[in-house]
Amino acid sequence: MARLRLDEQLCFALYSASRAVTSAYRPLLEELGLTYPQYLVLLVLWEEEPCTVGHLGERLHLDSGTLSPLLKRLEGAGLVQRQRSATDERRVTATLTPAGRALEERAACIPERMLGSTGAAAEDLAALRDALHLITEELHTRSS
Repeated sequence: MARLRLDEQLCFALYSASRAVTSAYRPLLEELGLTYPQYLVLLVLWEEEPCTVGHLGERLHLDSGTLSPLLKRLEGAGLVQRQRSATDERRVTATLTPAGRALEERAACIPERMLGSTGAAAEDLAALRDALHLITEELHTRSS
């Protein structure tokens, strides 16, 4: 059954690519003292701060059980602050500290360094990224 060959599976191609990309990010992020999931949280905050923990979860497709420990570690590192809403205790807002904001400048070179490490053309990677966004959006829409 050719359809059941490992190399024919979209899931395996995505899994392998995800592991390879995450592994390539690791040494770059270690220079900043960050893990890959922490970097993703900071990317959202650098783009749109302040934001609620709920919004962070939506953007990153993470539940609060996964996101809360990430934010706690970032808060412990002095990069993020969390604050409960005075009007609704269930609502928590995350903001960057001055150190978290300053880290953005140090991280600015990461996308370019990653692009250089792939050997692929920027246009090809942008097309791949856009195709993956479409697949993800479609799968989330169908599962809702």
